[in-house]
Amino acid sequence: MKRTSSVVLLACMTAVLAGTGPALATLGQKSDSVARDRRALAATQKSASSTAAYTIQELALDSTTIREYLNASGIVFAIAWKGMIHPDFDTILGNYANEYWTAKRATERKHGRKGLRIVTPRVVVETWGHMRDLQGRAYLPAMLPEGVNVDEIR
Repeated sequence: MKRTSSVVLLACMTAVLAGTGPALATLGQKSDSVARDRRALAATQKSASSTAAYTIQELALDSTTIREYLNASGIVFAIAWKGMIHPDFDTILGNYANEYWTAKRATERKHGRKGLRIVTPRVVVETWGHMRDLQGRAYLPAMLPEGVNVDEIR
């Protein structure tokens, strides 16, 4: 009986903690979502940099660094991360989340493969890495600034 209680308690704690992941900027939203995220997460702005085509806002959380890419119109067209956890995909993908989850469910799982690439008509999500070093990016191909190579998003 005691073992069952411990298992149930552990399962409940895991579910609660998994559901309280940090909120992040959402693809397709305006740049004001970056400042809102920074305040909500108590994150520190690690750096900001610009190119002729886009601006990068980098936020530092306890265990993950998030890079939000904004086009000249101030719209988040890509998000990249590196750290101990992946971000909450429902939050970062916003209106594109259902499309992503449907495509992911339809993708055959390949054992031993560390990377995953999900492509839908409107969003691309790529994840890779290993425990304690998880990385990935999500981007909107239609919103990539002209001349920007996807490999710049990291």
